[in-house]
Amino acid sequence: MNIQIFGTKKCADTRKAERYFKERNVKYQLIDMKEKGMSKGEYNSVKQAAGGLGAMLDEGCKDKDALALIKYIAEEDRDEKVLEHQGVLKTPIVRNGKQATVGYQPDVWKTWN
Repeated sequence: MNIQIFGTKKCADTRKAERYFKERNVKYQLIDMKEKGMSKGEYNSVKQAAGGLGAMLDEGCKDKDALALIKYIAEEDRDEKVLEHQGVLKTPIVRNGKQATVGYQPDVWKTWN
């Protein structure tokens, strides 16, 4: 397994995801989205695995203006805006190769080999 956890240090679910993998002795890489964020390729891979952008947006995010803008601009411009404002994404985003989850989903992680 090649686990990547995208999240922030302040996010409780990100910390729970870290603990989940740590307790099972699974190596993971934590990427702090406030410092680095996702590349376009990582974002597209997660978006495909998660079932689209709608499943990735955090309705409760702090950046309400960016969220509203992303929802109402032309579809072809949305991905660029999301990459500029990654704070609108639910965390943690956990990747294992082509597989990915958005939010805390230990039931799905159990099935990963």
